[in-house]
Amino acid sequence: MPAVALHTEAFVLLKRPPAEAFQSCTLFSPEHGVLTAFLRVPKKAGARQALDIFDEAALQLESSNQRRTWFVREVRIIARATAIGRSYETLLAASALAAIVARNPPAPESLAQVGALLRAALASFGTAADPGVVLFKSLYRFARDEGHPVAQQWLPSLPAELREAAEYLLRTPLANLPPAREKPQPTALLQRRLEEYLRGYTEILLD
Repeated sequence: MPAVALHTEAFVLLKRPPAEAFQSCTLFSPEHGVLTAFLRVPKKAGARQALDIFDEAALQLESSNQRRTWFVREVRIIARATAIGRSYETLLAASALAAIVARNPPAPESLAQVGALLRAALASFGTAADPGVVLFKSLYRFARDEGHPVAQQWLPSLPAELREAAEYLLRTPLANLPPAREKPQPTALLQRRLEEYLRGYTEILLD
């Protein structure tokens, strides 16, 4: 059976340790969803990888097993989220979001929305003072875009003070949020409560 070629733009969600000549990656394409691809490992020691985690890239892929897995043939980097790696806390938060998207392939009708979410979130992780807020807002938006009634069911279930804090964080652009030292927010608690709701009332896999 002849190989199938695919040209697409995608985000690198996960990279696994190399096995011999290839490294396995999980990609998200706003056109085609979650894809497993194999990237050739550079032969020269210390050579820069063609794709890094969180990259957005235009890719030429090829599959010989009916689109189950792909090999990366050509790469053109569109955006590289290098700022994420400057903070361990930011790296953890960005990795958590990427893993959630990888575990929960979006429905075809929401692929474009998830692509826009990833693009905005990865850019925000690189600049935001509090990566926890970015993760909370992103997870809420992901659940909402997947059709779960987080606004109608989860928010009203919170105690009044906590609900007010959640609504404030969700409606306020990151650039307009004051530094945490000036106006502390219960972001970690809200994240836990949202995760508890998603585990109990949705099929979203968080871990």
